[in-house]
Amino acid sequence: MPDIDHEHSEYVASKAMWRKYRDLYAGGEALRGRAGEYLIRRQKEPLDVYLERLSRVFYENYVGSIIDWYAATLFRREPVLSFEGSDETGRGFFGALTEDCDRRGTPLAEFFRRQLVEALLSGCGFTLVDFPRQEAPAATRAEEEARGASRAYLQAYTPEEVIDWSFDERGNYEWVVLRTSSLRREQWGDAGVKETRWVYYDKEEFRMWRRVEGKEKPDKPQLIDAGRHGLASQRQVPLFPLEVSEGLWLMNKAALLQLEHFNKSNALSWALTMGLFAMPVVYTERDWKQIVGEAYYIQLGPEDRFGWTEPEGKVYQIAAENLVRLKDEIYRVCYLMAQAGGGLAVGAPVSGASKQRDYTITQEVLRAYGDAVKDTLKRILRSIAAARQDELVIDVSGLDEFDIGDFSAELEDARRLLELGIESPTMRKQVYKKLAAKYLCDVRQQVKDQIAGEIEESFKQ
Repeated sequence: MPDIDHEHSEYVASKAMWRKYRDLYAGGEALRGRAGEYLIRRQKEPLDVYLERLSRVFYENYVGSIIDWYAATLFRREPVLSFEGSDETGRGFFGALTEDCDRRGTPLAEFFRRQLVEALLSGCGFTLVDFPRQEAPAATRAEEEARGASRAYLQAYTPEEVIDWSFDERGNYEWVVLRTSSLRREQWGDAGVKETRWVYYDKEEFRMWRRVEGKEKPDKPQLIDAGRHGLASQRQVPLFPLEVSEGLWLMNKAALLQLEHFNKSNALSWALTMGLFAMPVVYTERDWKQIVGEAYYIQLGPEDRFGWTEPEGKVYQIAAENLVRLKDEIYRVCYLMAQAGGGLAVGAPVSGASKQRDYTITQEVLRAYGDAVKDTLKRILRSIAAARQDELVIDVSGLDEFDIGDFSAELEDARRLLELGIESPTMRKQVYKKLAAKYLCDVRQQVKDQIAGEIEESFKQ
């Protein structure tokens, strides 16, 4: 049996980084439970003091909100899918796929929104194309459809689950190994056992192993399934990465700044808390043996003086200003200039043109993310269509406008274009289809296909 648990060297080098990035994204109790890995202990700091600081730890999660904002803004309008061709069976399948792409009721747009979040968090999100397992091959296409054998579905994988791989000379996957773990409980009240699965995919075949832990003696990995996968006819590994470049990998750009902000904000909070408990100071030349506290009093001589230690506050001001600068820098490296302070005074008037210039960079970054999503989505849908032998021409558009209010401007631009009198029925037809698809972006795919078909028919008359 091959070493199925072997881990790629790049995977080994990145495991700790992925876990740290996931904690910084999640924040809350996920980070609080491992705060000792991120809150720096001062040199020679007493352990009891450090433990008290850990118990009071808090986290201002800017980068997590930024990643969620990008994903929500990009998918404010769903991608526009077009299926050209007369294959009604294929149209019906893809219409159902857009409503439930993973056999769990997840819409296709929501699935890829989560994949984008994973890409911004970890650098890459993986999508596996799979088909239902069948005991025997279907004799006809109709039988295959009736049995649901051609009902392709998607599965999401994180970089932590893709443990080993190899590329061919063209840069495509030669083979990959996926590893997942879950707690399996056979009945109510059962403590459960840990089940680990490894799945190997090459360009034609797959093999699956399983190991169960939690018994007296862990099972050895057992081969439980093998055969040809759904994309074997295309000689393609059925795993599709949604990758972003180093410059667009937001968590990688902001993580160190977020950690620095985390340590500085907790240090300032601790200092302010300690400053509230001022220490009494007695100026005297006599031996001092009195106990000082809230339930005691002190007796001073005629020449004695009493006071309290209190910090002047200059270092607090410097620390507070540094925290603001770090927060602005987090937004700046994530291309959200408008959210960063930018050196403007609070409440200073900002022109609409200035706001538009700041947002222009953000829009270009959003379009780059949209292009990456559309490219991955097209490759997946076209591979599924080829595996199913659907006679459809598939295209994906949209994900390039980020304000619902912009539709009125687009509608006006389309009206002016049509009023130019260009004698091109094809152009007019495509303009109508594009406007209808964008305005009705949240309706079911079957309805979109029906509207597109009706527009096609109207131009044939």
